[in-house]
Amino acid sequence: MYGCSSGRRARGWFHPNISGVDAEVLLMERGRDGSFLARPSRSTAGDFTLSVRRNGVVTHIKIQNTGDFYDLYGGEKFATLSELVQFHMETTLREKNGDVIELKYPLNSADPTTERWFHGHLSGKDAEKLILDKGKNGSFLVRESQSKPGDYVLSVRTDDKVTHVMIRCHEKFYDVGGGMKFDSLSELIEYYKKNPMVETSGTVVHLKQPFNATRINASGIDGRVKELQSTVLQKENGLSMGKAGFWEEFESLQQQECKHLFSRKEGQKAENRNKNRYKNILPFDHTRVKLKNIDPNEPGAEYINANYIKPEEESLPNGPPKQYIATQGCLPSTMGDFWHMVWQENTRVIVMTTKEVERGKNKCARYWPEEGQSKEYKKIKVRNLLEAKSADYTLRDFAVTHEDGGDERKVYHYHFQAWPDHGVPADPGCVLNFLLDVNARQESIVGAGPVLVHCSAGIGRTGTFIVIDMILDQIKRLGLDCEIDIQRTIQMVRSQRSGMVQTEAQYKFVYLAVQHHIETASHRKQAEQKCLQLGREYTNIRYPSEAVAGAAGAQQQQQPNSLSVSESSRSLSRSTTSIPGSVGAASAGVGSLPPGLVSGGGSVGGGSVVGVNSGTLLRSVSSSGADRSNESHLPRPPDEIPRTIYENIPLKERKLSTNSHVLNIAPVTTGGNPPPPPPRKAT
Repeated sequence: MYGCSSGRRARGWFHPNISGVDAEVLLMERGRDGSFLARPSRSTAGDFTLSVRRNGVVTHIKIQNTGDFYDLYGGEKFATLSELVQFHMETTLREKNGDVIELKYPLNSADPTTERWFHGHLSGKDAEKLILDKGKNGSFLVRESQSKPGDYVLSVRTDDKVTHVMIRCHEKFYDVGGGMKFDSLSELIEYYKKNPMVETSGTVVHLKQPFNATRINASGIDGRVKELQSTVLQKENGLSMGKAGFWEEFESLQQQECKHLFSRKEGQKAENRNKNRYKNILPFDHTRVKLKNIDPNEPGAEYINANYIKPEEESLPNGPPKQYIATQGCLPSTMGDFWHMVWQENTRVIVMTTKEVERGKNKCARYWPEEGQSKEYKKIKVRNLLEAKSADYTLRDFAVTHEDGGDERKVYHYHFQAWPDHGVPADPGCVLNFLLDVNARQESIVGAGPVLVHCSAGIGRTGTFIVIDMILDQIKRLGLDCEIDIQRTIQMVRSQRSGMVQTEAQYKFVYLAVQHHIETASHRKQAEQKCLQLGREYTNIRYPSEAVAGAAGAQQQQQPNSLSVSESSRSLSRSTTSIPGSVGAASAGVGSLPPGLVSGGGSVGGGSVVGVNSGTLLRSVSSSGADRSNESHLPRPPDEIPRTIYENIPLKERKLSTNSHVLNIAPVTTGGNPPPPPPRKAT
């Protein structure tokens, strides 16, 4: 992911407190075919169950925990539950009859607390490194236990070493191996902050200051924003224990700038100094754009104040990651180099986030001709074909040609003009709608090069737009339950061009824009679910001809070992029984599930029975639309969705009404392809 280490939330798919029925509801409402989660078995203590959605129904696969290893009751054996799941995400899992079970999209659980000291799936080794490198004595964090799924670990720095204390979660209560039980992790931590624990060696374990995380589950951003906005200070033991929020996170980011002291020698050369709008805002040498096909006898001819910006990942689901070029606003002397770069990189979309003049100061030279006019910039000729103005931006269509030949190229200039001279926009919706249009254009052009983004210095607004777009692209690819880390994303972008996202206000705006996007997407998904639910009211009707099918379905439920896919797919759930050993296929890199894996609708999640009549619920459950005999009865969502989907709400008003506001959003059609799977961790 763009903004988080791959192992940080690797086991977010584990849900410690849900039943089989709960798993089915989650997967049907929030998931898609290929979504999966793991949970404790309700029938066998210590075992687990893997619940996978495929073909519009849910399959449950039992996982055995012998105390020595984990396996699917035979086949490959693993030391941890995470390794088992990771293996089957990276290899093909098959039933004995050849049917494929794909683990594509982890359906992440909600964190047990919104407290920022909770770090999710962080290993003990990584916790020690974090606290020893950046914390101090008394710093603490809580993380998920890797050895005991469903439990947690309190990691505390004491006398320059790290102590790990197991926190047990049993029947929704938390304790540290005996003694007092607490209703929540927060209550447990608050208690031991006031009542320090004592190790058997006699060392007192003080919880003095939390070591806060910045990673969050995207769908939980609302809670994180509310916490970061909190200004209430609590005095404990004479210390101000406040949640400094956005300021604290941004200051932490600023303090990490010393790690990005990369070389900027090219921009400092005498022949290049007059090409920099600001003498100290220079491109890093290792990521700078180098102009090609230039005069080798001209000193500095290959220099331009611009950097490539790209995610850390080399590959992502649904194609390669997006790439950008971040650059400064043009000077009169650099317009030719600017268009040289646009042509060289095959850039088709330019995003300008500043006015030409702001507060009486020149921010960017006009590097394009008037509408209907043409102008030459060194070897590049630009014709301004058309200008169209909206409330927030102007779109210009350019026809660009090179004197050395080649086809004419269309380049689209998106000039955002709603950014105020001071601060940030009052409305994140205007920026989100702007980016929606920009991305629609970029995606419509086959083979388009990097999106070029600039303001005046090429770091503040430029960084803000790029970071927002990066995170939205991550959510689009991986879903609303993916993990994001805004601070780390900015840190990663700053390692490619210094100073990206300049102010605390811009940092906060990134959070609020992502929050607004997720809120909007969630409302759209709810509208989609309501549309599907309405469809069930039309299709969940039992006709005389279906009564026979219903009786046949009832007989099928009495035969739990039947593998008749056509019949079992009629029920909401497909329950998994214990799997006898089958090692042969596993050696070939394929997990094989023998006969008896899937029952037609028997016990679910360890004993629960789903009361579903397979003859009546056939069409209402299958999201894939396998049976379309009554398709005409389904209400169809509108074919056209308004291009402007983000409601424009000033930030001050949003703070007062985030809980009560309802967006008027059209439901999305469900016939398209599902989002791609998340990137898979290398073994």
